[in-house]
Amino acid sequence: MGKKKPRPRRSFTPEFKAEIFELCQRGDRSIRAVAQDFDLSETAVRQWVHQAEVDTGRRDGLTSSEREELAALRRENRRLREDVDILKRATAFFAKETR
Repeated sequence: MGKKKPRPRRSFTPEFKAEIFELCQRGDRSIRAVAQDFDLSETAVRQWVHQAEVDTGRRDGLTSSEREELAALRRENRRLREDVDILKRATAFFAKETR
């Protein structure tokens, strides 16, 4: 049968996400209706609503700024581990050379 083509990945501004969140919070339309009106996936809108609720303190979880900080710390940690690995290999190489 006819398979749906995957939708190309789009990016949205925080302002647009906040506007969608406000529309969903009004209560006159469901998340599904808002998603259909703006040609968005329902899953994405649900995630935006969930994250906005965390950011505003209505739900427990990591806020957007905490998520950004965590991602930056993980990147730095990965880089530092790579640096240590390179230094270990260099130390082993030079130790062999001096013998």
